[in-house]
Amino acid sequence: MKTIKTQILLRTACVLFTLLSGITNAQDSETAKSTERSGFIFEFTIGGGLISLEDSAGIQTFDTSQGTFVFPDLKFGYMINERLAVTASTPGNIYEFQDNDRHFGGFIPSVQYWVKDRWWIHGGIGLAIDSPALYDIKDDVNDDWNFGCAVMASTGYEIYKKNNFALNVQSKLVLGRSSLDGDAHRDALIFNVGLGFSWL
Repeated sequence: MKTIKTQILLRTACVLFTLLSGITNAQDSETAKSTERSGFIFEFTIGGGLISLEDSAGIQTFDTSQGTFVFPDLKFGYMINERLAVTASTPGNIYEFQDNDRHFGGFIPSVQYWVKDRWWIHGGIGLAIDSPALYDIKDDVNDDWNFGCAVMASTGYEIYKKNNFALNVQSKLVLGRSSLDGDAHRDALIFNVGLGFSWL
């Protein structure tokens, strides 16, 4: 049962991710360029999604997914040319674990490439961070910080551009594993949809 539910979650996330990519790919290739991309870039994203977690100790399994909001989700970077940027991203989601709020996210070196004038793809691999939510830290109860590895892939479409500002609709997949005490680990699968506010 656990395997079936995990497969359904993964397939649903992949279908939604592919659908957004397909829609953005259908844009007119002759759309006039309205943004000059150069120098540093900054973006923050608001939105929501799903997170599913599983501990090797069996405390929490992929059987149950949680609705969650995006926090924080920041991106910093530098344009190598008009289509390619080197970035550092901090995807993250709040989740509930044993009546405490926690945060699963990461610090991910990544690259972003504009396939067309308004459609971009973005991905990378880096540090997974599983920590207490900053507003819900309790001594000896919810104060453990765990680290590991995470991979991220996202795509977005800029629905509004003016000067060096762009507003985009985006989806993101993050898969991470953090190491816990006692040689245990926690896996997380995150799927988000949100609005990105970018300065290029």
